Amino acid sequence: MPRSPKPTDIWPAERRPWGAWLREHRRVARDSFGFVSGRLGYTLLVWVLIGIALALPAALYLLEVNLAKAAGDWRGAAGLSVYLRVDGDPEAAPVLVERLRENRDVDSVRLTTPEQALEEFKRQAGASEALALLGANPLPATLRVTLAEGVPGARLRLLAKNIQDDEAVEDVVVEKTWLERLAAIRAVVERLWWIVATLLGLGAVLVVSASIRLAVESRLAELQVLTLVGANRRAMRRPFLYLGAIYGVGGAVAAAMLVSAMLMWLESPLQRLFASYGGNLQLAGFDPTFILAMLTTGLVLGVLGAVFASNQRLKELTFV
Repeated sequence: MPRSPKPTDIWPAERRPWGAWLREHRRVARDSFGFVSGRLGYTLLVWVLIGIALALPAALYLLEVNLAKAAGDWRGAAGLSVYLRVDGDPEAAPVLVERLRENRDVDSVRLTTPEQALEEFKRQAGASEALALLGANPLPATLRVTLAEGVPGARLRLLAKNIQDDEAVEDVVVEKTWLERLAAIRAVVERLWWIVATLLGLGAVLVVSASIRLAVESRLAELQVLTLVGANRRAMRRPFLYLGAIYGVGGAVAAAMLVSAMLMWLESPLQRLFASYGGNLQLAGFDPTFILAMLTTGLVLGVLGAVFASNQRLKELTFV
């Protein structure tokens, strides 16, 4: 009794030259772009859904990056602000500066005299005429005390208490509290990013998977014919992997556009907020590396969704 032909007898499995391999992939890529362009409205909808799923984690990532940058900028100036008495001894400030510089917990001390503080206030507030009416300078001398790296909170509080006990000191402001709150906010944002990125990344995979499943159903008759002539699952799945990659990369481009639009929309109020604290708005993170990472993420998620959908459906086809 003659044996029935195997799939490998009908669909040759021998290794093909690189030229044929490249031509096959080029053909599949061209067909995939044709499939996408023929359903442009549906494709745009898929890109927007994937873009929304990727834009929120990307925005949270940029928020965390800029919080880290803000913490880094503040870390170099963290420590104590010491305000001396307005009617105190003018010679007390240099003495206190020398005493603080001898402390091993102090990295540097910067003295701002009342005259320097007045000039700075005039430059920022633009109230020269009003200040001239006061006659005497109402601003005190201040010390900016920068602590050495790694100083524990207990020693910081002890140093602040010792400075406060000086009779020439009016008030001491500890700035470590702001850094601790900023670090706590960063920790919350970072954990929130992991949660949102996981959930919305899964959502992007499901969107691609559903889209690929519809594409498989639209070509079901063609796949059944390929099954009968002995096509292997890898060759049958290849067009859908390209389609998933197109969906994923297009969604990443849409996400980048959404993030860019959000940054442009928020730039003006953020600029006013930074200016109110005497700083300049310099958003970090939205650079070519960030864009490349988004494109790569979209590509990976798109291919994963295509793999899940195509494998699930192709398993239901009968292989000889």
